[in-house]
Amino acid sequence: MSSSAAGSGTILTVTLNLALDVTYVADGVDWDGVNRVRSVHRRAGGKGVNVARVLAALGRDVLVTGLAGGPNGRAAEADLSAAGLPAALTPIAAESRATLAVCDPAPLPYGAAPAGPVGGGPASDGTAPEDAAPARTAGPRTALFNEPGPVVTEAELDDFLRGYDRRLGDAAAVVISGSLPPGVPAGFYAELAARARGRGVPAIVDADGEPLRAAPAGRPAVLKPNAEELARALSAADLRAPDGAPETGGPESGGAQAGGSESGGPESGGAQAGGSEARGTPAGVPGAGHALITDALAGAGVLRRDGAESVVVSLGADGLLAVTPEGAWRAAMPYRVAGNPTGAGDALVAGLALGLVEGTPWPDRLRRAAALGAAAVAAPVAGDFDEETFRRVLPGIRVDPVGP
Repeated sequence: MSSSAAGSGTILTVTLNLALDVTYVADGVDWDGVNRVRSVHRRAGGKGVNVARVLAALGRDVLVTGLAGGPNGRAAEADLSAAGLPAALTPIAAESRATLAVCDPAPLPYGAAPAGPVGGGPASDGTAPEDAAPARTAGPRTALFNEPGPVVTEAELDDFLRGYDRRLGDAAAVVISGSLPPGVPAGFYAELAARARGRGVPAIVDADGEPLRAAPAGRPAVLKPNAEELARALSAADLRAPDGAPETGGPESGGAQAGGSESGGPESGGAQAGGSEARGTPAGVPGAGHALITDALAGAGVLRRDGAESVVVSLGADGLLAVTPEGAWRAAMPYRVAGNPTGAGDALVAGLALGLVEGTPWPDRLRRAAALGAAAVAAPVAGDFDEETFRRVLPGIRVDPVGP
């Protein structure tokens, strides 16, 4: 699979909180006992790294930038090299973090105990485990454990900024995503976006909490929160326009109007891990989640009012919502995809970055981004996506304008 040659140039990704991602796959996890791991995956991670992997798989030139230190940082750099992903990581004294994802493709029901030793063997009463094992739940579960990351000094940040400014000269776009390690100010993503804008390079920011709330000041081309992140970042006062009405658009567009018809959930562009849905089950149909859409429109309007050019909100199983200078659209998924949601939002961002540099119309941009998010859920580890799922889901994604 390859992308269009339009919009040539390298897409720069920024991962300040680089990680060594470890994924354990184990069946029927017993959280109070001993478990056998069926497979282990170790690779460089962090949201920007995941975005770069997807973009590279789609045929784009990428450059991974960020901070790396200690044995975890060296292991992550070695993995990037082995994967053929170009990287320019600024060294730091502290050790980069590790993350752990425990994926259970065939989990026990909540509160149920295994009938016998994990991985086979007789139970204590001599019966075979399969004879007494409780029924499995309908879909997989994934638990994530994320370390906070290393403390970064001001001198190390200055070193990073010098390299960042140099590399903007060859960039078609920059993706700034993920958490900030300790010691990095909340407004740093806004500064990175502003520096990119000053060089004529569009920036996408995918952040949470205070970094998300501060990001509009850098005037990024796209802000990409999910519904829960958007709700956390904005207060009730933020959501009121000066006349007391909900804010539903930025000054450049005259405002997208509420209407149209995550709870959170995985950041997958409508794909969701778990649940009993099989292929063909309706999900995110127009008319569902009216309050969710209205809240997302209001929140996106605030971020646009404060400087973001466009805002794309991931609505979990209810799809995507984009509020842009050209209008507002909602992408609804045809059905849910069960799997590992880790990295699904990053695949979605990769699709948005691709559309940005290629100048793809917003409806097509959203359709591809949502399909990539769903396809990432079907892949075993973050940073990958399942091409068959992508091709199967893409034609069924419905993109409708959202208006009064």
